[in-house]
Amino acid sequence: MIKNQVLFFVLLYLPLVFFSISIHRETTVRESLGHESQPKIGIASWYGKRFHGKKTASGKDFNMYNHTAAHRSLPLGTKVRVVNLKNGKDTIVDINDRGPYIKGRMIDLSYAAAKSIGIVNDGIAKVKLEVLSMPSGNT
Repeated sequence: MIKNQVLFFVLLYLPLVFFSISIHRETTVRESLGHESQPKIGIASWYGKRFHGKKTASGKDFNMYNHTAAHRSLPLGTKVRVVNLKNGKDTIVDINDRGPYIKGRMIDLSYAAAKSIGIVNDGIAKVKLEVLSMPSGNT
């Protein structure tokens, strides 16, 4: 009799436990990223030749001619639109690395991405980031 009651409660409450874990995980991810649908304003920098061919956090080799970027907390594989607020130029990058490691900077762009929005000469620029999509499995 007690076994049946325990089994009943396990079958009844197990889905609720998984549901609450899922809700907690989603809330934690959203809190750590902010509300990803809202654009973020910050400083972008770029990296290139010195890191070309070296492994990124995603495990792939860094290619300075691809439109990729490093971000501290966005999940690897996230697609982000980066808009240079000085000239209005924008590009779409894949987050494939971690960084930047310089205080006050929000994103490190590959050389190609930086060139496309006109920040190569200045080295840094004030930008707006808009998350376009996140890899599946990251709610």
